Amino acid sequence: AMEDVSAKFVSQKISRTRWRPLPAAALQPPDLFATGSWDNEDNRISIWSAGDLGNAGLNGEYHGEPHLLCDIQHNGDVMDMQFLDQERIVVASSTGAVTIFRHHQNNQTLSADHRWAKAHYHVDQDTSCGGAACTGVVCSNPEIVTVGEDGRINLFRADQKDAVRTIDNADSSTLHAVTFLRTTEILTVNSIGQLKIWDLRQQRNEPSQIFSLAGDRVPLHCVDRHPNQQHIVATGGQDGMLSIWDIRQGTMPVSLLNAHEAEMWEVHFHPSDPDHLFTCSEDGSLWHWDTSTNVSEKPSFLHQGGRSTAYLSHSTMNQSVVSAWLSNDPTKDRMEITNLIPNQTLSVNSLDVLGPCLVYGTDAEAIYVNRQLFA
Repeated sequence: AMEDVSAKFVSQKISRTRWRPLPAAALQPPDLFATGSWDNEDNRISIWSAGDLGNAGLNGEYHGEPHLLCDIQHNGDVMDMQFLDQERIVVASSTGAVTIFRHHQNNQTLSADHRWAKAHYHVDQDTSCGGAACTGVVCSNPEIVTVGEDGRINLFRADQKDAVRTIDNADSSTLHAVTFLRTTEILTVNSIGQLKIWDLRQQRNEPSQIFSLAGDRVPLHCVDRHPNQQHIVATGGQDGMLSIWDIRQGTMPVSLLNAHEAEMWEVHFHPSDPDHLFTCSEDGSLWHWDTSTNVSEKPSFLHQGGRSTAYLSHSTMNQSVVSAWLSNDPTKDRMEITNLIPNQTLSVNSLDVLGPCLVYGTDAEAIYVNRQLFA
């Protein structure tokens, strides 16, 4: 399916790629995405048009590579990035800063809207060199949660200057990633193989639950929650393994799946078809994990290029779908795994998936868009 992928060489190592969210009722595929770079003298946040969608050929295939709409300098490496809404992007920096950038669509420019300069820091906020990398950010407009190398968790609001809440010594190790479990609860993963749940309504500064990988304390780098089955959580770590957790039971993963040969950098359930999961790695691969039990019965909306709510409103979330991720051996005849990049060598640092579209970025200074994920 490589012919569906368009590449763009950008002379920067790309650390993050994110689709701009679609308006709730939109049926068209996503059209804009943002990237952030790292390990360059001059790091940038860039907004791209996904390519010429008006230019579909006879068979509906698309032509045209992504093109740059606007960009802006970013101080430090981009460690993480998430859209807050259609126009604003929250960016986590290796300097410890968290910045909200605004994309002005009328004249295609980017500007810094607001910055929390020392969201994360090692010694104290007033020391000039005390910054600690902000490693992860997650948004639920107007709320923004950040985690960092300093083991700190911040809750910001887009419209407020100071943090709404800070858990100073949330973790004694580096927090690598964060996501929402529900509106008042977050999940974090750390460098000693732990997954923790935090209830932001509680004033105490302890997690409400702690889960951990048995044995080796392998650092966990990424986490995502199943969009409809909120108790199902996927994490990936330094050893390249994919772990699936059921937070209703036990303190260990329900399944550990051999995946990549090096660090797994990101894991994402497909937001509207979570039978599909995507992971990318330092080893240069990007895997598509497909647990839809009968491949011939894939929901048809995937071919229409839209996000359909029909899937959620059906009663198709039956046991077979649920147990696909939670069965003891999910790989047994109900999972197809495809490496979407057969011969890439350098690290694939980031991926994002929305509707029928995938975007990913690499240390080979390139971004790639696949608009026919399920073709």
